Amino acid sequence: MNDLRPIRAKTGTNQEGASAHNRRVIMEALRLNGALSRADLARATLLTKQTVSNLMEALEEDGLVAGEDVVRKGRGQPSTPYRLVAEGAFAIGLQIDRHVTRAIGVDLLGQVHARAERPLPAEGPASGVRVILDLIAGVRRELVARSPRAEHRLAGLGVAMPGPFGVEVEGNDDWMMAAWQEFPLLETLATGTGLEVGLQNDAAACATAERMVGAAHGLDHAVCIYLGYGLGAGLIFHGELYSGAHGNAGELGMALFSTGGAPSPVEHRASLASLYQHLGVDPAEEGLHQRIDALAAAGDPRLDGWITEAAAALRWSVHLLETLIDPQSIILSGGAPASLVNRLVERLMPLLPSNAARRDRSLPRLTVGMTDPWAVALGAAAEPIGRAFDPRFSAILKDGL
Repeated sequence: MNDLRPIRAKTGTNQEGASAHNRRVIMEALRLNGALSRADLARATLLTKQTVSNLMEALEEDGLVAGEDVVRKGRGQPSTPYRLVAEGAFAIGLQIDRHVTRAIGVDLLGQVHARAERPLPAEGPASGVRVILDLIAGVRRELVARSPRAEHRLAGLGVAMPGPFGVEVEGNDDWMMAAWQEFPLLETLATGTGLEVGLQNDAAACATAERMVGAAHGLDHAVCIYLGYGLGAGLIFHGELYSGAHGNAGELGMALFSTGGAPSPVEHRASLASLYQHLGVDPAEEGLHQRIDALAAAGDPRLDGWITEAAAALRWSVHLLETLIDPQSIILSGGAPASLVNRLVERLMPLLPSNAARRDRSLPRLTVGMTDPWAVALGAAAEPIGRAFDPRFSAILKDGL
């Protein structure tokens, strides 16, 4: 009898899966701590010294780690610290936003070697994708010109764009990019570049950047609120980014919020799009980021009404996220100008009471992270590197190798 009913079970592993996971564990330890000796790695990872030695030899042969000068301490045996090799891997990150696209090339340590941006044509993805492919090609050429090894060590292309994904939208929603989501983007980019392509929403990409080189570095449980054209949240659980069942975890901007009237999505009050509407400016205006930064730094009263409404919505959002998720810290980051974010955080205080208001806290409940238009592209570039080298549950599984 051929029983085709679905059976719920976790995927098993084998020695190859365990070895792949252990490689990632070693690399993450070096990324988080800097140079470590084999003995240090064995103690920290609880792997045997022989296992660590075998892994280090393989990683060194693959050009991913390198030994430094021998260290002699007292009468003990001398030790050799090992570090990650920046040129061991590279990746390209791509941000697709409503009016602009950005591409960035990074190495294994997240150091930027090339970047460029272009305005996106209003005609949509059919013409916009040609701009994007040309942009990627230019960044790739510059990356290889600066680091010739990059062409043969590209881990892939990471793409970030606004979500949610796979959700039907009625009418023309300025906060979503339905035409781009319906376009065969990943297939087109994979064919045009020859690279493996992965997709995440912009909030998740920003959280990836914070985890790799920003305020979430070394944190196991954190929430990164992304303040960009829209609003979202990147969720870091047990040191990994949580994406949810359909890749839409953290769509904070779509949560309904009310101060007495009809409820509306949070991002209609707290986002750059809502600020542009408040100021009556064109989002595609050249130099708009610098202009708003200058207005906020000067304390311009034209921003006050928006800051008041945005702070109320974000104060509620922080309370909700702390209560539901219990993170070590919440990080406010994204493409908004630094002066604006700082004024917003000042207006957010004091935060609403929650279970995060603990006396034994070692980290602030809310902190400012990256305030950089390039943060999403950086996080998009970090994703292929993380997919290839960071310890993840999928790395232990047979289908995750």
